Amino acid sequence: MLAHMFKDKGVWGNKQDHRGAFLIDRSPEYFEPILNYLRHGQLIVNDGINLLGVLEEARFFGIDSLIEHLEVAIKNSQPPEDHSPISRKEFVRFLLATPTKSELRCQGLNFSGADLSRLDLRYINFKMANLSRCNLAHANLCCANLERADLSGSVLDCANLQGVKMLCSNAEGASLRLCNFEDPSGLKANLEGANLKGVDMEGSQMTGINLRVATLKNAKLKNCNLRGATLAGTDLEVRPQSLRGLMMRVTEIVKCHLAWQGCWKAIALSIVYSEGGHGDSYL
Repeated sequence: MLAHMFKDKGVWGNKQDHRGAFLIDRSPEYFEPILNYLRHGQLIVNDGINLLGVLEEARFFGIDSLIEHLEVAIKNSQPPEDHSPISRKEFVRFLLATPTKSELRCQGLNFSGADLSRLDLRYINFKMANLSRCNLAHANLCCANLERADLSGSVLDCANLQGVKMLCSNAEGASLRLCNFEDPSGLKANLEGANLKGVDMEGSQMTGINLRVATLKNAKLKNCNLRGATLAGTDLEVRPQSLRGLMMRVTEIVKCHLAWQGCWKAIALSIVYSEGGHGDSYL
């Protein structure tokens, strides 16, 4: 290496004085580990020396064997990625630091098990976020984007879900009791393709909601208001007691799977609704 340095003066940019001595303009801090490596073949870097600086010096001098050692050492020294869920305290700090007119982007973040109850979460982008087992009771999620988010096992009781976007979201086993999906301005909540298996939606106001091709198998819809809801292709295989007090004036229920074990009345109901009846219907 040293012979190559002194041979190709133009390439290395080394200067020679009148006595024939060469000036090597490199950092001695980073060059010392390289010099020791050339002496005994061991990579020894003292504390406080940046491995990236030593790596650049090794690349400059073209020491391929040392470059491999340094790349492995740098990779092993990196701290592991932190995938721990965001806490309520951390998230509130984000909310307070964000201007009210700015959209807070939380796409793909991990909130698993966090307590986000009673917070103002309007218009926030939770697309593909992990909200499993979260407490979102009484939270304001008006016009929030929950597309493909994981809400399994979460509690959203009494939450404001006006105009919410929950396309293809997973809310299996979640509790959505007494939620409000109806927006007076006419903006409809969109739950198209959502997984709502076993969801408890008792007493929720769901006027105009879009449940196209959603799965509500074993869901509890007792005392829900589904006026003007879109249920085309929806799986409504539930137990009779889960539909008690349900009010429907559906606009579209074609190809809806409305059935429960041991009850042939479901077939008649699906035929009546698909043909389009008039007035409110109660179950």
